[in-house]
Amino acid sequence: MFRRILLALAIPILLCSLASAQSVDDLIAKNNKARGGLDKLKAAKTLKITAKMFMQGMEAPATLMFKRPGKVRIEFTLQGMTGIQAYDGTTAWMIMPFMGKTEAEKMTAEDAKDVEEQSDFDGPLVDYKDKGHKVELVGKEDMEGTPVYKIRVTLKSGDIRDIYIDGENFLEVKESSKRKTQGAEIEIDTYMSDYKDVGGLMLPHAMESKVKDQTVSQITISKIDLNGDLPDSLFKMPAKADSTAKAPAKADAATMPEAKPDSTKK
Repeated sequence: MFRRILLALAIPILLCSLASAQSVDDLIAKNNKARGGLDKLKAAKTLKITAKMFMQGMEAPATLMFKRPGKVRIEFTLQGMTGIQAYDGTTAWMIMPFMGKTEAEKMTAEDAKDVEEQSDFDGPLVDYKDKGHKVELVGKEDMEGTPVYKIRVTLKSGDIRDIYIDGENFLEVKESSKRKTQGAEIEIDTYMSDYKDVGGLMLPHAMESKVKDQTVSQITISKIDLNGDLPDSLFKMPAKADSTAKAPAKADAATMPEAKPDSTKK
């Protein structure tokens, strides 16, 4: 009898678990719809974001540009100097004058992996199978009184991202990831809020990143332009200045042709 009672309890729990596992695609479909629908998402070819970044008490105007397929450029100005991080679909590069690097140079493999991930125009959930990612619905949680679904995404690279979707409007409200900084691995929680309609797409206009519940950066977006002209040259790594180029030779008095008297003069 006791075993039958346990089995009777276990079966509904097992069925609920299976139903949850099978519903992850339904949840992603609701997220896509809440964002504006796949048709509108894929109709967006370029995206330009004008924002302000706040970190360590400093304010930095920033511009983020995205273009299909897989191009991204991030510019931010700090202390009168402008830093650039970019990826043209093949090469990830940067200019960091704050670090004494005033010319473009290729990123390290770890930094390049991050910027390549950012170049995914639609995010990891859209067409995740085609991208080689795996997803699973971890469960439902409470986030400061709001029910959220937690989806774990194992990227093709092997990295893991936990994405939290609002249980009421099905928009993304948080993403957790791990990053390596100066050889140490840290976990970063990024919160998305202040969603607004931009050309039929619901896009967040405020983001806050935390490490161990401490805010490390905030982004406030003032303007988003869809489908503007962003030439490919913006994303391509510029060539370094040729320091071997020689300046035009100056005329030397010893090599100048001897002046001849003008025979027309009398």
